[in-house]
Amino acid sequence: MVYRIYRVRDIVRIPPEKFNKPLEEAAFDELRKNYEGMITKNMGVIVTVLDVKVEPQGRIIIGDGATYHDAEFTLLAFHPFLKEVVEGEINTVLSHGVFVDLGAQDGFIHVSQIADEKIEYDPTRPALILKQSRRLLERGDRVRARIYNIAVLPGKGLRMQLTMRQPLMGKIEWIKKALEKKSKESGK
Repeated sequence: MVYRIYRVRDIVRIPPEKFNKPLEEAAFDELRKNYEGMITKNMGVIVTVLDVKVEPQGRIIIGDGATYHDAEFTLLAFHPFLKEVVEGEINTVLSHGVFVDLGAQDGFIHVSQIADEKIEYDPTRPALILKQSRRLLERGDRVRARIYNIAVLPGKGLRMQLTMRQPLMGKIEWIKKALEKKSKESGK
C-alpha cells in the first residue's frame, strides 16, 4: 500500500475560541479538522496531519475575529495507484463480491474478478464458494489482489476495484498451497 508524506504550505484560520491554547496546538487542531478524511486527486486520502510549524505573526481580517497564520505542515496520505498489488482482510462478504480492508480504505472485488470458475454465495456463513475447487472466501480471510480501477465519486469518496484473477493473487492460503505444489513438482 502506498502511503505518502507531503509537506504542505497553507494559511490556517485560528478562531477566537482557540486563542487560549498555544498557537501550534490550535493550528494543529484546525488543520486536522480541515484536512483529515479529505480526498484529492493529486494526494489521495489524507489520513492525518503529522506536525505543524506556524508563523507566530498572523493577520486579522476586518469583520472576522479569527487570526490567519502562514503554516507549513506534514500530511500522511493514502495514495493507491493502478496495477498496484495489495493485501488485506475481507471484512464483508456479499452475493456480488467482497470488500477488503486495505487500511485507510476498502477495496471491492466483484465475483467475476475472484476466480476463473463459477462462484455461489452461501448466506448462512456468509461465504463465497468456488464451485469446482470447493474453496471458500469468508470474513477475516487474508487476500492478495491487484487494483485495476480507482475512481473518486462525488459524495461517495474513493472507490477501488480489485482483481484476484491473476497468477499469485487470491486468498493467501491458496497462494501458499500453489507455491508448495509448484516447488514439489520442480523438485522431482
